[in-house]
Formats: sequence, structure tokens, C-alpha cells
Amino acid sequence: MPIGLLALALGGFGIGLTEFVIMGLLPEVAADFAVTESVAGYLISGYALAVAVGGVALTAAVTRFDRKRVLMALMVLFIGGNVLSAVASSYEILLAGRILAALCHGAFFGIGAVVAADMVTPAKRAGAIAMMFAGLTIANVLGVPFGTLLGQQLGWRSTFWAITIIGIVALIGIAVLVPDTKRAAPSAGLRTELTAFKSPQVWLSIAITILGFGGMFGAFTYIAYTLTDVTGFASSSVPWLLVLFGVGLFIGNYVGGKLADRALTTSLTATLAILTVVLIVFAATAGSQIMTIISLTLMGAFGFATVPALQMRIMNYASTAPTLASGANIAAFNVGNALGAWIGGLTIAGGLGYTSPIWAGAIVTVSGLAVLLFATALHNRGADTTEQAPVPIS
Repeated sequence: MPIGLLALALGGFGIGLTEFVIMGLLPEVAADFAVTESVAGYLISGYALAVAVGGVALTAAVTRFDRKRVLMALMVLFIGGNVLSAVASSYEILLAGRILAALCHGAFFGIGAVVAADMVTPAKRAGAIAMMFAGLTIANVLGVPFGTLLGQQLGWRSTFWAITIIGIVALIGIAVLVPDTKRAAPSAGLRTELTAFKSPQVWLSIAITILGFGGMFGAFTYIAYTLTDVTGFASSSVPWLLVLFGVGLFIGNYVGGKLADRALTTSLTATLAILTVVLIVFAATAGSQIMTIISLTLMGAFGFATVPALQMRIMNYASTAPTLASGANIAAFNVGNALGAWIGGLTIAGGLGYTSPIWAGAIVTVSGLAVLLFATALHNRGADTTEQAPVPIS
């Protein structure tokens, strides 16, 4: 793999750390600014909303520009957001810093996926995308626990300063290690990028992403309650169990990229089907600690194994104008996160218990599988006449 992918992965690591580490620091932040836990939680939901907006709006605004320079500019935006967070004198300023950093999230991964794919041969494109997303998975496995520990020991601001340093190193790495990209031609601006959305397969890909990934995230959102109230783990065990989930993410991302390069549709279909089964088994056996450990790890593995394939699928169907479609799919991941969490919350509020989000996740995931099967049948019948390039359906 080209060494430039490491720079993209480091950027992904910093962005992933910014997104998730706040979860472990909410008590400290809430106490520091004298706000309630629910208000402090807006630092998470506000970030997610900004990711969805930035993934489309910011990507659309920069489609005409050189992609490498755009990635560097996005890292500058990311660094600025984290500096603002680190020096925030009020809750409102911290929220503004979070939103500023989040705006670059969707655009960075959307444009970065296109750049990563262009750095390798066509047969290795999904693997290259997986390499970039590896930074995000490592942030879950190692970055979040250590970032939380740093914040608890030296104050939550120290974590944002550490992330700022990571952002600076990633910026230098992108500048030095990522090959120069050709400046987009005048015709390759926003109007050209929007033509990708004439393809029904692009919209179906977005739907598959929302449902296929949203089901897993909906189950994961309330996992702490499942682990403590249903399975019977002590609350002190939850962080270490989440490390196992993160290990599953890392393995699934790597293997998913390899499989998607070999047989994109077959591997994505199998992964979504197995993920559905894993969620069903998890919900049915959540009272067993051994089965929960196994299911939690497998949920992470098969959940994130879908990511390279989902990103590769929409880029294939938008091959002549992939940048905006790629960014839109990153936004779709976050829409899926919100949808899954919302549905899971409804099941709990309805008195169905703390395993109900997992059951609901299985239903959402199998819905994504159904959309994928429909989209595959549509492709095989040749009904999608707006497809921009031959897509390997195997």
C-alpha cells in the first residue's frame, strides 16, 4: 500500500478520536461548565448533525478544487476546531469548536476515499479505502480509552490539545506523502458531480448505507445498558468490553476491504446477512456473559466490514463524478447512526427492554439487505440506464 495512505489514516484517527472521546469526558465537561448531562450530550448530537451537513454541503463547495489541497484545508479546519475546543471559556464556545471540527469530518472521509482509491490499482481500491478508515477503527480501540484517561488525569482540555497535535502531524503527512492530484477540470464542478445522482443505484446505495449500518449503530448506542442491566457486567467492565468491540471494528474493516476487492456485491450481501444473524443471536442470548462477549465482537466485525464495500459501491456507480456522492454516503452513515439510535430509543421508551434496540437493529439491517438484493436485481436486469461505468456484480 502507498505510504500516503498512512497519512490519510492518521487524519482519520484524529477525526475519529474527536468524535468519540467526548463520550468518556462528558461528566468532566458538564461539571466544568455547570450544565446538565443532557445539555452536555448536545456535544455529541451537534457533532453528528454537523458531520451530515458538512459531508454534503462542504464537499459540494470544494468539488472544483484540487483534492489534496482540499484535504489539507480540511485538516486546518479540524485543527482550528480542536484548538477552539481546548481553549473554550464557555459551553457555547466548546460546542462551536465541536461543530467546526465536525464540518470537516464528512468531507475528509468522502474526498479521502476518492484520493485513496486513486492511489492504487482498481483491484485494490476497496482495500485502500479500508486502510484510510483503519484510523477511525483504531481511534475506537486505542484512542478513546487513552484519550479519556488523559482527560481524566490532566483535565479534558488536554485531550483536545493532544488531538490538535495529531491533526498537525496528519496535515504534514498529507502535504508530504499524498501524491499531487490533478486539479478538477472546469466541467468537473458541482453541476457534473450532481449528475451522479441521476442514477437510481446511487440513491439505492445511500439507502443501503443508512439501513445496513444504522441497524448496527442503533444496537450499539444503548449497549452499556444491555451489558449492565441484562448481561450483568459491572459498569467498570464496560470500557474494556467496548475495546473488544473496537477490535472487531478493526478486523472487520480490514477483512471487509479485502473481500470487497474480490467480490463487492457478494461480500456485501453475505456481510449484511451474517450481521443480521449476529444481532438476532446477540438479542436472544444477551443474558449470557460468554455469548455477549462473542456477539459484541462479531457485531463490531461484521458491522464495520460493510463500510469499505458500501463506500466502494456508491463510488462505482458515480465513477465519473465520485466526490460528492462519496461525501453524501459519509453523511448517510451518520443519518443511519441517528435513525438507528432513534428507533432503539423508541423501543426502550415503549417498555420493550434493553435488548429491544438489538432486535430493532436486526430488523433495520435486514431491511438494508432487502434494498441491496433489489438493487442487485435491478442492475442485473439492466434497468438502471444511468449507470456511469461498468460495476462488477459478482
